[in-house]
Amino acid sequence: MAEATPPDTSGDMETVPSADGTEIAFERTGSGPPLVLVHGGVCDHRFWELSDVRTTFADHFTVYAIDCRGVGESGDADEYNLEREFEDVAAVVETIDEPVTLLGHSSGALLSLEAALRTDTLHKLILYEPPIAFDDQDLYSDEVLAEMKRLLDDGENEQVLVLFLREIAQSTPEEIDAQRSAPDWRDLVDAAHVWPRSLSAVGEYEFDSARFADMTTPTLLLSGSESPQFLKDATAPVNDALPNSRIVTFDGHAHEAMLTGPDRFIEEILAFIREET
Repeated sequence: MAEATPPDTSGDMETVPSADGTEIAFERTGSGPPLVLVHGGVCDHRFWELSDVRTTFADHFTVYAIDCRGVGESGDADEYNLEREFEDVAAVVETIDEPVTLLGHSSGALLSLEAALRTDTLHKLILYEPPIAFDDQDLYSDEVLAEMKRLLDDGENEQVLVLFLREIAQSTPEEIDAQRSAPDWRDLVDAAHVWPRSLSAVGEYEFDSARFADMTTPTLLLSGSESPQFLKDATAPVNDALPNSRIVTFDGHAHEAMLTGPDRFIEEILAFIREET
């Protein structure tokens, strides 16, 4: 994780009601064609500021950085269902009056993939290693999930996040220390209840390739050569299922090339969005 304090890129924080009425927050910055960003686990919309990625994007696009359900300024509901999170992303996309590029990272990539089936206004879709299980593999250890829930019940919210980063994200001790020093850490600790429920639901998600056979939205799948194997394993089957997609691999980088190689990351995103379709 990046150690630098994120720059001040604050914009207009807005909300939109999702299908079930829950208010989903997003921060809007920049100007130009719309680009919607969906973060993954143990972060909020400020994740995209850690290496100036959002600042750079805002020089080219109107950027809508979402806070996922239960995180940051977004609302929540008494009952949790992963389906609602798909609807949340689609609801933000639907508020925009022109074709949108949708970019999701990790679990946010899964939300974006499913949201793409729920809107007709996408220009392009970018997915960075959606955590999808294939061939009856288990994405996450039952023991780790049980330990996260035990820590949550005991009020050890911070240790829930540390366990996630160490055992699931496979972050190094240095990366964990850097994230703990980031300005948003205390807010993420306060939202610790979100992560175990999300992980459990994502682990139970079943990918049905037939549902995506007619999804012709141009799609870029991103992967890191050094990413955890279970994340790399999902990239090819998703690519095979989508009729208009391709894969770009960040050699020498893992699951967060937007932090470890931001220039390369931005270059690939800009080139893909600007391609003629």
